[in-house]
Amino acid sequence: MTKLSHTQFLKTLPELVIARLPEPLQGIQVHQPYRWLTQFNYGERRLHYEVSSAKHRSGWELGFHCEARDRNLNRYLLMGFRRHLFEIKDVLGPTVEAEMWDKGWTKIYEVYPTGELNMAYQEGLATRMAEFIICLHPIYVDLRNDVAKNYR
Repeated sequence: MTKLSHTQFLKTLPELVIARLPEPLQGIQVHQPYRWLTQFNYGERRLHYEVSSAKHRSGWELGFHCEARDRNLNRYLLMGFRRHLFEIKDVLGPTVEAEMWDKGWTKIYEVYPTGELNMAYQEGLATRMAEFIICLHPIYVDLRNDVAKNYR
């Protein structure tokens, strides 16, 4: 099987992720601010899905990152996702975590096992990322709508 460079792997990943999303979610935007990660968002870049090289562990971190400048919003979203953590783990599995991070940021994520950077591995990771988006996005939309109602 053809091996992909790290850059090729991340550059061609979004197309595979988007193809696995239901049509209403396929309008997701892609941003690659650094060569070691790719972000997906629906209009708010600081609130995004992300695939990146895992730090301090082997594999890829994938999940939803709350990196708004407003720490209270990040915490609110984290608490909201935590209220749904049993349902999220029921769909995505027990490896999903929801936690505080640095700079007042939060994340809901897992570390996807490492593998050879080839098309088969890329397809597996793309499928997993799509599963995260499909599972988490309705919860995020409800939480974001709650925030909008409370801060009008």
